[in-house]
Amino acid sequence: MSDKRRDGGRPHGGLVADAPAPLWEACEPMTERQVDAALDRGPARTTMATILTRLHDKGTLRRIPSGRGFAHEPAQDAAGLVAGRMRRELESEPRRGLVLRRFVSPLSESDEDTLRCLLLEAEDGSE
Repeated sequence: MSDKRRDGGRPHGGLVADAPAPLWEACEPMTERQVDAALDRGPARTTMATILTRLHDKGTLRRIPSGRGFAHEPAQDAAGLVAGRMRRELESEPRRGLVLRRFVSPLSESDEDTLRCLLLEAEDGSE
């Protein structure tokens, strides 16, 4: 199956990746129509409802009753979602030391310093 739709639309999964962005920027929960309007993409309302439901099922979004439907808000910020994906990937690999070594070896000096500081903070907080 091709990664692009026949009508020249976005690759499969593009809307799923884009949908949380307006929710992170919003100051309040949004309905699927509001998310759709913010994305200015034009998918069918049912498509956006399906995407938001799937993101809710994955724990990415929370649903709040709103009229006869739901409004949605992020369960966590973008950095939290990335950190969760990184943690799940690490947990799925039996050679965790190797994964961590390969993760840290190409880091910039600034990122290394940040990581050291964060590890020291975590160590200080655990006592």
